[in-house]
Amino acid sequence: MKTFDNVTVELEGNSYFDGAVTSRTVNFADGSKKTLGFMLPGEYEFGTAAAELMEVTSGELDVKLPESNEWISIKGGESFNVPANAKFQVNVKGIVDYCCSYL
Repeated sequence: MKTFDNVTVELEGNSYFDGAVTSRTVNFADGSKKTLGFMLPGEYEFGTAAAELMEVTSGELDVKLPESNEWISIKGGESFNVPANAKFQVNVKGIVDYCCSYL
């Protein structure tokens, strides 16, 4: 099991799409941050400010990355990158746990 040491977690969570996607922000001593969360089944579109690394820790989703017309299947243990200032779509098959790192 992956763990993070010496971090603080923001008490207030992030909620999107009427609670179907939620996360908590984890702050690291070096100033970096990640969000840990889950997504319920459904189709969602997200926008980025910073570049992101999305790691799916469990579950399965399809992702359509910016400037692509193809859906890519991502399963637990796999990841994908999204550039800054972009939009991407996901089609979540079942409950998905994820970790988002801001690059």
